[in-house]
Amino acid sequence: MKIKSVSAKTILDSRKEKTILILIKTNVGEFSASAPNGKSTGKHAKKIYKKNLQGDIETIKKFSDYFSEEILEKFDDLRRIEDIVDRNIGANTVFALESAILKAMAREQKKQVWELINSSTKKFPRLVGNCIGGGAHSNSETTPPGVPQSIPKEGTRTSDEAALRGKPDFQEFLLIPKSKSVKESFEKNKIAKKEVEKILKEKDKNFKSKKNDENAWMTSLNEKEVLELLINSSHDFLAGARKPKIALGLDVAASSFYKRKNYQYKNPLLKRTSEEQFGYLSNLIKNFNLFYVEDAFEENDFESHAKLLKKFPGSLIVGDDLVVTDYERLEKAIKMKSINAVIVKPNQIGSLLEVKRVCELAKKNNIKIVFSHRSGETEENILADLAFGFQADFFKCGIEGDVREGKIKRLIEIEKGLK
Repeated sequence: MKIKSVSAKTILDSRKEKTILILIKTNVGEFSASAPNGKSTGKHAKKIYKKNLQGDIETIKKFSDYFSEEILEKFDDLRRIEDIVDRNIGANTVFALESAILKAMAREQKKQVWELINSSTKKFPRLVGNCIGGGAHSNSETTPPGVPQSIPKEGTRTSDEAALRGKPDFQEFLLIPKSKSVKESFEKNKIAKKEVEKILKEKDKNFKSKKNDENAWMTSLNEKEVLELLINSSHDFLAGARKPKIALGLDVAASSFYKRKNYQYKNPLLKRTSEEQFGYLSNLIKNFNLFYVEDAFEENDFESHAKLLKKFPGSLIVGDDLVVTDYERLEKAIKMKSINAVIVKPNQIGSLLEVKRVCELAKKNNIKIVFSHRSGETEENILADLAFGFQADFFKCGIEGDVREGKIKRLIEIEKGLK
């Protein structure tokens, strides 16, 4: 496959924020791909643009003719593209460019994108769906003006009851169906999410059936109340059932509320030291039988993650901000035994060749791989092909609605095609 020209333009993501769309003209037709945006981003992730979005668009225009001499036939040929654009564009732009190129290569060879990565794979990831949201992805803060904002120590609360009502400090409450079929898992999560809506209407007087950035329910309950709601549900699919068909998980996104060496909670107002955070999360994992816990501590605390994994080896202790799809940080997490599962967000690192290296390192060390969407998504669905091609263990992409459903349906399409 040969590239004739490359161009780029601005589009809007699911939050109506600007992101990049790459368009390429090749000898086999025209192809495009876009990159998502994250709101909760780790400090160690690559810059999404060299300087800014418009700057990357101009750079792509300048480099357009540089690609015309390259013949691209296999996945690893992306190295030639990266050698040309090295350090001149950001991670979002690299990801969109390489995604468009993979589509063109697949078309020429009459293959699907995942086949360029691993044509013999048959392993489908389990779905991880965000059912109830909080943290940076939700705006359900209801604390009125005038409420004191000083944060008491662990175990103490403000006297103003209104201060206790806002949103969960944890970012995501996840449903993970126990099913080998992607389609069946998709249906289970949709049914469970509707059931959760009914329960929220009963338990949360402030609940208005509104959804957040990732199409998850917004609630004024705190994280413990949400987990109690889920674990005590009488619905057969949820954790309260005698034999639950859906496991529960958390994305704590602890870095988002870690300030001045404490975890500063707002619902209710209190602060926890690292030791208190460890104790609190240990109780939650034990009391609510949590299968999955992501970013339990701030993004540089490899030690506390390791301590939690040692105590709960049967749960998935997952690193996102801790690792940011970075090979060296994953190496450190493995060396320190900090995690047994890693989030892979391709646009955190940009290079799909680096994504390959990260996945290979994870597999070599028995680290589960979780391919994940971002909070500001586009209609681009190549994430499903990447997850399947790289043999991900889990696919974290919401439950239903907006642009996320298209990625799950693409995975179901792949599944259907292989039956």
